Amino acid sequence: MDLILSLLQQMCVYLVLAYMLSKTPIFLPLLNISSRLSHKFSCYVLFSLFCIMGTYFGLHINDAIANTRAIGAVMGGLFGGPIVGFAVGFTGGMHRYSLGGFTDVACAISTTAEGLIGGLLHLYLVKKDKTEQLFNPIIVLAVTFVAETAQMLIIISVAKPFDQAYALVSNIAAPMIIANCVGAALFVSILQDRKTIYEKYSATFSRRALTIAERSVGIWNSGFNSTNAEKIVRIIYEETNVGAVAITDKDKILAFIGLGDDHHKPNTQISSECTIQAMEQNRVMYLDGRETPYQCSLSPSCKLGSVLVIPLRAGKEVIGTIKLYEPKRKLLSNINRSMGEGIAQLLSSQILYNDFQRQQALLSQAEIKLLQAQVNPHFLFNALNTISAIIRRDPNKARELIQHLSHFFRSNLKQNIETVTFKEELAHVNAYLTIEKARFTDRLEVEVNIDDGLLEKSLPSFTLQPLVENAIKHGISNKLEGGKIRIISQRNSLGYQIVVEDNAGNFIPPQPGHEGLGMEIVDKRLTNHFGPTAALQTHCHKDHFTRMSFLIPYEKIGQ
Repeated sequence: MDLILSLLQQMCVYLVLAYMLSKTPIFLPLLNISSRLSHKFSCYVLFSLFCIMGTYFGLHINDAIANTRAIGAVMGGLFGGPIVGFAVGFTGGMHRYSLGGFTDVACAISTTAEGLIGGLLHLYLVKKDKTEQLFNPIIVLAVTFVAETAQMLIIISVAKPFDQAYALVSNIAAPMIIANCVGAALFVSILQDRKTIYEKYSATFSRRALTIAERSVGIWNSGFNSTNAEKIVRIIYEETNVGAVAITDKDKILAFIGLGDDHHKPNTQISSECTIQAMEQNRVMYLDGRETPYQCSLSPSCKLGSVLVIPLRAGKEVIGTIKLYEPKRKLLSNINRSMGEGIAQLLSSQILYNDFQRQQALLSQAEIKLLQAQVNPHFLFNALNTISAIIRRDPNKARELIQHLSHFFRSNLKQNIETVTFKEELAHVNAYLTIEKARFTDRLEVEVNIDDGLLEKSLPSFTLQPLVENAIKHGISNKLEGGKIRIISQRNSLGYQIVVEDNAGNFIPPQPGHEGLGMEIVDKRLTNHFGPTAALQTHCHKDHFTRMSFLIPYEKIGQ
């Protein structure tokens, strides 16, 4: 009974150390079973130390040592696998062998075997995809019982003289089996509790972060301003339950919700030194109100006692801050501090992305304007000359052409939007061609044959007209008679091929940096909208035809 109590006392030392270590990053690798070398090395070092410590704390009985060394060996195998278990057991066994005694060889062999037994169970559970059972105290108690029983059998078989070995085992078997089994089970219970807390912490963090991310999607679309900042601040305030939340730009408060909202007013100039410092140095500032003093710069009676200030960035540029506050006598929890930094990264990414989207939209508008600028002066000059020539001999025809010209330019004004329907794009092209046919009279014939199923589908605005204008300018205008333009759709295995073809065959590839910019913009807008398979293609058969085409894939037209 005294031996059991002594071993249980020794086991308690183990458990106190295990509990203390579980509060440090040393134990974190043990919480997730991994095949990484760093994980296995950590297991080897940690549990080898436990093995050696168990031997030193052991009780000397008849030239032998009753100990709790088995806990370290079995645990090393359970969490590190067979190789680590063997290495831990061998290390602990060699240390025991160095201390001498008639059981030195038997203990060296048995300790190695115990580590290997734990490792074999690890291997079995991993192969069965039951790694969570490694944290089951009942499983650990059972494998430790098997390992300790094996140790007693090895001592009886190997240690000499047999009578002395048998007498020793008779005295220490029950106490050591009980102490080591209970100790191993309690040891893994500590790890299991730590693992549960860690997982709950991570789950809470992830759940809140995902909720904030989901609720804040798209809010910054219209810019980094007070209205949007107020929406974001309210979401963060509701999800984190902190005392207050604020967002600032580089000069003033954009939004504030929570304690202190009576004096932390939007559009108030920033006067907080820590906020200014956070932006200037581009680093997180935490004033807990205890070790690092915090005092509101706006009101001496403010109830807020601590603040976390995190810079908001658009790329590398700091554009403001997000601030999380807690009232006096309450510190920011670690989860809210970590989440605050995560939220700042999320918002910074959203701001940068939406800024990029706005720049892309502006670029698209600039490209459309450039296309219009290329065609409008040239086309308007020719159209007015045509109408001027017709107006005397056929006023009604001139009036009709003016209406088409009006429709064309009115359509241009509307085409600042990204996409239009195929039907609208054809109407725009028709207005253009009506005037051009009046200019070329019988030198221009037009064929339009587009599948009816495409008419309500969208495509980038101002797509067909530049292709038609290119066919007339570089093809039909050079023919003395018989000019023809075809605008057709052809169905194939990938989708609908849209073709603009002239029968002149005078296409000359543009030189880099010179003409052809309009076609480059059309090509870019098509691939951005439909994907790389929609790239503009040009085929020319000299003096026969020039064919410009692009593909509308089936998946982009709902088929």
